[in-house]
Amino acid sequence: MEITKKELAKSLMDIQAVLLRPREPFTWASGWHSPIYCDNRKILSFPDLRNRVCSSMAEIINKKYPDADVIAGVATGAIAHGVLVADRLGKPFVYVRPKPKDHGTGSVIEGLLEKGARVAVVEDLISTGKSSLAAVDSLRAAGAQVLGMTAIFTYGFKIAEESFLSSGVDLTVLSDYEALLETAVAIGYVNESDLEILKQWRHSPSTWGI
Repeated sequence: MEITKKELAKSLMDIQAVLLRPREPFTWASGWHSPIYCDNRKILSFPDLRNRVCSSMAEIINKKYPDADVIAGVATGAIAHGVLVADRLGKPFVYVRPKPKDHGTGSVIEGLLEKGARVAVVEDLISTGKSSLAAVDSLRAAGAQVLGMTAIFTYGFKIAEESFLSSGVDLTVLSDYEALLETAVAIGYVNESDLEILKQWRHSPSTWGI
């Protein structure tokens, strides 16, 4: 049985994979100020949650992309999750680098990917969608047919939704920002005044806090 959005949101807060600091924001690598930080690699340290997440992703792929030949993980955050999903499905695995490695063969895609292969992509986090869709572009350039992508969490930025739509990539996520906020209020993780700050950030993340 797939994990629900709110169940996963609570679990991510419980293990501190998601941190909410509306009054002491984080700074992302992009320079954006953010009241939230998400590191889904922490899931790997919790066997029960790890199993539920990977089983849910495998179930989604089985339902939506039953003809997938290969599972592809987006480096680096989704490599381990992707391997676990591929293992559950009994399918080959490859992973996609953000850029060619600077030695050896200069590969972008690691593993055996034959031209024409039907690929389901596993991602850990969707922010702007830029890096996730760059991986899709690399797979397509290698001659693969990308059936769709499943991810653990998305911030739900409009720019990401528009980018996935224009790229023709079907995306299914296990949890999202809306479910996170609802759950955070319900369990007392944040109060109502903090909730308003968190909602404002999502509408204009690139300029928030400046």
